[in-house]
Amino acid sequence: MKILFIGDVVGEPGRKVLKQQVPRLRAQHGLDVVIANGENSAGGSGITPAMANEIFAAGVDLITSGDHLWDQKEVIDLLNQEPRFVRPLNYPPGTPGNGSALHRIADRVVCAVVNVQCRTFMPDLDNPFLAIQPEVERLRQLTPVILVDVHGEATSEKIAMGRFLDGRVSAVIGTHTHVQTADEQIFPGGTAFLCDAGFTGPHESCLGREIAPVITRFLTNTPQRFPVAKGRILLQGVIVEINPATGKATHIQRVSEALLAPAQ
Repeated sequence: MKILFIGDVVGEPGRKVLKQQVPRLRAQHGLDVVIANGENSAGGSGITPAMANEIFAAGVDLITSGDHLWDQKEVIDLLNQEPRFVRPLNYPPGTPGNGSALHRIADRVVCAVVNVQCRTFMPDLDNPFLAIQPEVERLRQLTPVILVDVHGEATSEKIAMGRFLDGRVSAVIGTHTHVQTADEQIFPGGTAFLCDAGFTGPHESCLGREIAPVITRFLTNTPQRFPVAKGRILLQGVIVEINPATGKATHIQRVSEALLAPAQ
């Protein structure tokens, strides 16, 4: 089984490269499942039902999120009505939505995705290490193939989560920093790991935003608007090959694909 996990989709440029590259990557690599972090897909901050529908239409099967979950008020409709959209698992009980989802093909469960949010330099949610344990055990009764999107700032916390879950899930992939790391590996227990998948959107930028206002903010410490940038659009993520019988990863490969210019 091959799963493509796509790093944070940023604004219209990110959605544009999804539409072009996801079908091509599906055909090229024989992908079975495509998962994308969509928390920045609506104007670079948050997600709406319309943006989620656009991402699904591009060929994505499941969407994860993170600390920008609440930036668009329309997200409540996604949380209440869309089972393919997941929020961080470690919100308190009673929070709308779900922290995990199952993907089915022909009524057969083929994989699960779990979303957790770290706490170091992040909003203070429930302990992700404690929250994820019972959820992983529950999902393992349904499928051995489980991918975890660990949304966090600190590399140490994401690495610790990967080591903590080694042998119990198929892959732990980090999101949030928008910088693709080069530490892809398979841990001894068979769990694939990458500290950060990068981001999908304009890379002639500061993390997807126009450069000048970000520099002005650092120079003056005054409020600035941070429009989504436009140049050098990439789809970034990772392809993980998994034994569907055991749930153990057999290969992990980073992806960084540029938006192709229209044929002349």
